[in-house]
Amino acid sequence: MRIAMLARNPDLYSHRRLVEQAEARGHEIHVINTTQCYMNITAHRPQVKYKGATLTGYDAVIPRIGASITFYGLAILRQFEMMGVWPLNESVAIGRSRDKLRSLQVLSRAGLGLPVTGFARSAKQAEEMIRMVKGPPVVIKLLEGTQGIGVVLGETMASAKSVYEAFRGANVNIMVQEFIREARGTDIRAFVIGKRVVGAIMRQGSPDDFRSNLHRGGIARPVKITPEERLTASRAASVLGLNVAGVDFLRSDHGPVIMEVNSSPGLEGIENATGQDIAGRIIRFMETNARPSRTRTRGKG
Repeated sequence: MRIAMLARNPDLYSHRRLVEQAEARGHEIHVINTTQCYMNITAHRPQVKYKGATLTGYDAVIPRIGASITFYGLAILRQFEMMGVWPLNESVAIGRSRDKLRSLQVLSRAGLGLPVTGFARSAKQAEEMIRMVKGPPVVIKLLEGTQGIGVVLGETMASAKSVYEAFRGANVNIMVQEFIREARGTDIRAFVIGKRVVGAIMRQGSPDDFRSNLHRGGIARPVKITPEERLTASRAASVLGLNVAGVDFLRSDHGPVIMEVNSSPGLEGIENATGQDIAGRIIRFMETNARPSRTRTRGKG
């Protein structure tokens, strides 16, 4: 296969591993800086251009689109889809997962376990929202935050209202979620490839932080998940339309509750913790499934 990987930093662990495994299996792969692509949007010959050349002849595209360039990255990916290039994750599915509120609504409609979540526009509803999600304490999240940035724990009614009102005063969108006390500062990431969970890690936050993100000093170890947790992770990825996903959930007293579904999950944490060749499994999945014009949405948004 001839593969394009949309990524700004070719030196990241995840990107290096995907390149290594693609080349080891005899494929040609090019890392293309998403922000340096540009498009010719025309009715019959859609094109993506890069450094003055037209990108043609690709069988598949791996989108590793950073959260800060989601809008532009999805536009480029849609153009590849319109050209008939098979995407590892489709643009529509990535768009669903990146919109935290929309993704929770889609997961809720499918009957999957979620923490009680509230969303409102006006700061006047702060106290009502906090009580609605069984708090305090409550978790207040920026809808655009990533890697634990923009996630705050409001431990009392006064502190939670203060954070809520400050965020709304800055005119940013937030949601308020119930605090799952029994999780004890840990979450689980289940890595899904093609509707199957291929590995799982438990992430533990640093002692002074309720967030468990590895980028914020958390640690990871392999964990055995239950059949219910395995099914929850697989269904979450499938409902959002993702072929590859990192499904983050907490163990609550009433079963797994999904916190987020990541469409560009990092490989370093799970490969180092489990010893599994996740990058190789992704490339093998592509070998089996990549076909011209096989994208379900064909860039329709």
